[in-house]
Amino acid sequence: MTRKPGDLLVKSIACLRRKPGRSTDPGLGQSGLGQSGLGQSDHSLHRKLWIGTGIVTVCTIVLAMSLLVRSYDDFVTARRNLHDVSDYGQLLETANLLSAERGPTNGVLGEEASVDSASRQRLAQFRRASDAALAQLTGHARTPAASDHLHVPPAILDRVLQQLTRARAEVDRLGAMPLQDRRLAEIQHAIESMFAVVDLLQPAIGWKVQRLIERDASLAGPVLIGQMLGDLREYGGRIASQIMAPIAARQPLALANLIDFSRTRGRLLELWQLVGRQTNSAADPRLADVRHTAEQQFFGQGLTMLDDLVQEGRRSGDYSMTPAELTARFVPTLRPLEQLRRGFLDQTIEQVSADRDRALRTLAATAGLTTAILAILAGLIVSAQRFVFRPLLLARNMVIALAEDRDVTPSADPSRAREMNRLFDAIEVLRGKLRERAVLTGQLKLLAETDGLTGLLNRGALERIGETDAAYQGLGGDICLILMDIDHFKQVNDRHGHLVGDQVLTDVAGLVRSVLRPGDIVARFGGEEIAILVAGDDIDAAAGLAKRMRLALQQHDIVVASGGRLAVTASFGVARGRRGKQAWHHLIEAADAALYRAKSDGRNRVRCAPRSLAVVPQAIDAPLPEQPRPREIRR
Repeated sequence: MTRKPGDLLVKSIACLRRKPGRSTDPGLGQSGLGQSGLGQSDHSLHRKLWIGTGIVTVCTIVLAMSLLVRSYDDFVTARRNLHDVSDYGQLLETANLLSAERGPTNGVLGEEASVDSASRQRLAQFRRASDAALAQLTGHARTPAASDHLHVPPAILDRVLQQLTRARAEVDRLGAMPLQDRRLAEIQHAIESMFAVVDLLQPAIGWKVQRLIERDASLAGPVLIGQMLGDLREYGGRIASQIMAPIAARQPLALANLIDFSRTRGRLLELWQLVGRQTNSAADPRLADVRHTAEQQFFGQGLTMLDDLVQEGRRSGDYSMTPAELTARFVPTLRPLEQLRRGFLDQTIEQVSADRDRALRTLAATAGLTTAILAILAGLIVSAQRFVFRPLLLARNMVIALAEDRDVTPSADPSRAREMNRLFDAIEVLRGKLRERAVLTGQLKLLAETDGLTGLLNRGALERIGETDAAYQGLGGDICLILMDIDHFKQVNDRHGHLVGDQVLTDVAGLVRSVLRPGDIVARFGGEEIAILVAGDDIDAAAGLAKRMRLALQQHDIVVASGGRLAVTASFGVARGRRGKQAWHHLIEAADAALYRAKSDGRNRVRCAPRSLAVVPQAIDAPLPEQPRPREIRR
């Protein structure tokens, strides 16, 4: 069996209409559906939507926050590492400047006292550079900084400054003395005093290295290599200073100088071996070039130069160079070591800076992606509300309206999805089906309540009106009932045939309708009986209405199909009472008794029933000449 479009919806609406217990649903009119399953489903659907969306949103936010927190931590760590590595490079540069200051110091200690010599000018220049670097470190250490900044403890710097002041004072004292008056021990002490300055700064470097590694273990390699490169420069300068005192005093090398020189030389070679492997693996080719230069100039030329001087010092105190000449020739070989340290730290800073920028980009991308996802979720919610739930709720309201016999007009919306438009097309089909059903129902009701011959209400419809207490077309509880019976109707049927009898009934019904007032209800009560319901309990007015109908019928001739005329009369019984099942039966009995009295009194009469059925019905019209039989049809 093929179902037509809308059949299921029509059946559903029919079922909904049969459900009792309608109540008011705000915004939907009178309906029990507002509190029924549809309303609960709507509430559940919205609740599930918001719960599901809330769960997805919370999960998205939690995931996004974890990514954001991690990205932000990476960014903060990279930014902090960049600051710390820069400070660490500055600390190593300060140590390098203090080491470099020993070069012109050795020159001053090995030459005659002079105020404006080249060595003294270079010494003044190097001292200014050292003082500036120390002042910057000291300023950072004494300035209140953020809790994540690692500044050198001021106590360490104070000890360095104090030792530097004493060492410089010793150098200046010896430099002011004639060269021949300077003793080897004093020169050696002055040089060792300058050594002590850098030695006092080494704890600061170690403290910095330890803190950096504790903060971020990934910095362990770069900072340790940077420390070794700084030590390489320090011991590279120190090895020349360890034989500078005998050269300045023009005396053979003492055993202590030889031991210090050999120990330092071994340490330099060890550091170079360690650093060489790390710098060889560096990706920057510039470091490889600098490392190659350092290997040629310092470990090739510089150490060879010192080895020759040591051999000269072991044989005698006759050296081929003065301290100034040694300084001038040896210091340039140290520059590749300084360049290697700076280049490596610069490369480290570039890497940390790249890490910071990458972390910042990741943070921005994560924040942007999170915002986009939340925006998409919000858009999905709005879209679902607009394109799914709003049409569904509209369709729901339309179905409820159709169930309540209220007309709706589904309209096509191009913005709606195809499935939604199909739903509204189905509602339109339902609307048409319900209209057809309403027409058919009306026709069936009309057939069920209307007499097919006269077009009046039938007795069943009249009984329902009389037995119910509900208001009907202006009728209240108090009513008057007029029962009308056509006199000698059986003789009309017997003499003239049933077709003429049917015509008599039809004409009498039409005449009665023409006399009645708006609001009066007329029905065919029996074969030739007609009942009229009149609103109110004014029996006199009802009797007057019955009298007018009697007179109108008495004065009316019925023209039959053959062309003849037929005169008929009717008897009327009037009673008053109330609507309701029990009262209606008493009212019919009273009106029927009055009708019986009208017939007994000679027909063509109107009789009223008293308030009590025990009272004999009372005549309200004067006796008319009796017409026991209808007149013959005049042809």
